[in-house]
Amino acid sequence: MIQIQQEWWRGAVIYQVYPRSFADSNGDGVGDLPGLLGKLPYIASLGVDAVWISPFFKSPMKDFGYDVADHREVDPLFGSLADFDAVLHRAHELGLKVIIDQVLSHTSASHAWFKESRENKNNPKADWYIWADAKADGTAPNNWLSIFGGPAWTWDTRRCQYYLHNFLSSQPDLNFHHPAVQDAILAEIRFWLDRGVDGFRFDACNFHFHDQQLRSNPPADSHDVKTVSRDNPYGFQSHIYDKSQPENLPFLKRIRRLLNEYGAMSVGEVGDDDSLKIMAQYTEGGNKLHMAYSFNLLTSDCTAAYIRQQIEDLESHIGDGWGCWSIGNHDVMRVLSRWGKNTAHPRFSRSMLAMLLSLRGSACLWQGDELALAEAEIAFEQLQDPYGIAMWPEFKGRDGCRTPMPWQHDAIGAGFTSGKPWLPIPASHQERAVSLQDTDAASTLNFNRQFISWRKSQPILQYGDIKLLDCPEPVLAFTRHYLGETWLCAFNLSESAAVFAFPDGELEALSGHGLSGAKAENGRISFDHWGALIARIKG
Repeated sequence: MIQIQQEWWRGAVIYQVYPRSFADSNGDGVGDLPGLLGKLPYIASLGVDAVWISPFFKSPMKDFGYDVADHREVDPLFGSLADFDAVLHRAHELGLKVIIDQVLSHTSASHAWFKESRENKNNPKADWYIWADAKADGTAPNNWLSIFGGPAWTWDTRRCQYYLHNFLSSQPDLNFHHPAVQDAILAEIRFWLDRGVDGFRFDACNFHFHDQQLRSNPPADSHDVKTVSRDNPYGFQSHIYDKSQPENLPFLKRIRRLLNEYGAMSVGEVGDDDSLKIMAQYTEGGNKLHMAYSFNLLTSDCTAAYIRQQIEDLESHIGDGWGCWSIGNHDVMRVLSRWGKNTAHPRFSRSMLAMLLSLRGSACLWQGDELALAEAEIAFEQLQDPYGIAMWPEFKGRDGCRTPMPWQHDAIGAGFTSGKPWLPIPASHQERAVSLQDTDAASTLNFNRQFISWRKSQPILQYGDIKLLDCPEPVLAFTRHYLGETWLCAFNLSESAAVFAFPDGELEALSGHGLSGAKAENGRISFDHWGALIARIKG
């Protein structure tokens, strides 16, 4: 098969590292950059194209790094700029691209910009954040809500005004309508480009701008359960004024022009009532984000009909844009628990990886999913996540997916730390430690390595067109087409046996990918539980 040269990020597999939970080098119980440095060969052994490093910047850690106090400094908890440079250099030696998180929509309340802004209404940075007077009765300017619970406005006694925060009250939102704010943010991005990073994951990238008239949001026609949990009142509103404003498009173009100077790429996180449409807007035309991902496959719904609808909706909007799919990250319950209901059958995690990497687009993998880790049960007294503490007990927060990586099955701290880990490590995780799976040819870890390596040699899965097929539950099936060749990708998304009739051509099962649990005969595919099939369509 002839392969057309493509940009490296198209069809790329990106491995997300949450530094505080990856590897601890100094025994303080928190992962750090030197710890990550030592584990880069492991990441490279997975065959992924890039490593995405979640925030490691100076921060009071109210939201564990997503509240940045200085965009250009490494928090001492994680190491130093020299440590980051060492990670960058070693990653490049290993053939890994390095993508870092950039939290642009807001800062920490301890950031120097906000400290100056809140002093009075006349200082040079007075309008760098979103300030508003109270209503006549003293209440907040409008009905906007914080994703983390409660109003999105907090009263400040210095200015006798409210300031906006879409997340924690300690995460004030920047005012991107101010040209100086845009310039300052672009300078922060350039700082890391000058150090040699290959790209950025832009956090909450549709939150940069707000409605300048501060109009209240109307009620939602239906509760949004993709972006937030069902018990969160944030989902009661239609968020047409507090995010995803049209002014964001010109700003994203400014970012793209800067990235183009360095040949760097971007992937944006989009959380919105209609996130697939926003993803398309933000990636079309080749002049804004390179790609974007949403929460649409990070929900509890794993029916074939739902997943098919998400793919078809994105394809109907995306045009010449590019998507990036994810079924797990640092904000949601682990996929083995969320979709697999903690099944003990190893085929679940393998088929889900194959499904994800067979979709059109790029993909982000969450650390530990390659080990088939389940969501950890964290007692209320052990919770660290402010989101979980606020929403307990119906929503237990994000700590259950953020527990430290189990490296060594028979070591204290599972080889993650020599001290007390910042979150407990379940015994069930130690039983799936890297040390046990690394040399086991039949392990889930080695299946990940095998499948990712195989996919890398199949341009049809990286770049080909996609067409969804009509299937009965619980089967998800689609074709991929590239340079005159067509493949069928079919997955049983349940623990029960299933059958799918495929009369549209003779199937030639492909080898080398390690998938199992499905057999094609006479136009009929029979699946065992969680079975998967990738086959060439002949004729």
